[in-house]
Amino acid sequence: MTRISVKVDGTTYQDEVEPRLLLIHYLRDRLGLTGTPIGCDTSNCGACTVDLDGVSVKSCSVLAVQADGGEVTTVQGLARDGEWTELQKAFHEKHGLQCGYCTPGMLMAARDLLRENPHPSSDEVRHALEGNLCRCTGYQNIVRAVMAASGQEVTT
Repeated sequence: MTRISVKVDGTTYQDEVEPRLLLIHYLRDRLGLTGTPIGCDTSNCGACTVDLDGVSVKSCSVLAVQADGGEVTTVQGLARDGEWTELQKAFHEKHGLQCGYCTPGMLMAARDLLRENPHPSSDEVRHALEGNLCRCTGYQNIVRAVMAASGQEVTT
């Protein structure tokens, strides 16, 4: 067992974990943060995307011990005091989700993009979301939502 200390959604946790424990399983099974889904367990779908020290990562490909001393933000940590972020509001208003399974990963990847590039083109949005698969929406409304959150509108 390895002792870790990690800040998740603003709360610091200190735990003993097996060195092979994946971050996704630590978040869901140990901390009860089930908003981040397990999608494929192969890092192909992006549903499990979280922010680790300011960078979007697929939590099924990161060990919990790699987050030791770090800060993780999950989709559950985006809203503050019950208030959605502009990005979350845009996903809702622009119908950027259907079944919702990919939505946590899409939100986290889009958040990372908007932090780096506050006014991306629709092509840049598509490129930034390439590692996140959606089986329902066809992506257009997701792109519209990200563009709206950046203060831009896409009409096509």
